[in-house]
Amino acid sequence: MAQTMTMATGRRKTAVARVRIVPGSGRITVNGKDAKEYFGQDLLVQAIQDVLRVAQSEGRWDVIAKVEGGGTVAQAYAVRHGLARAIQSEVPELRTPLKKAGFLTRDPRMKERRKYGLKKARKAPQYSKR
Repeated sequence: MAQTMTMATGRRKTAVARVRIVPGSGRITVNGKDAKEYFGQDLLVQAIQDVLRVAQSEGRWDVIAKVEGGGTVAQAYAVRHGLARAIQSEVPELRTPLKKAGFLTRDPRMKERRKYGLKKARKAPQYSKR
């Protein structure tokens, strides 16, 4: 009995999520823990489940994600991005509704690097005329 497994990578800011979907009952596991236990906020788990809701496939796949980097919110949205990409590669007809909902768009905003001569990325030292 061969199980079909689809993998995809999701990213947001500096968070990277490697997401696998396997036919199952709809469990979401992040770094070996249940998603509600890992993220601690229902809002972040809802963000992940929104993808399944738009794809009309709640309870169809088990989601297994490994996440590293970033904060908890960025990690949750990275899982959401990876899940959307995995579902889209499994069922190509779902690309349009997932794209319309904004789940396939990578959020590239990251912290800007500090430049020499400045205190932060853009903050300059106080200017004194005399």
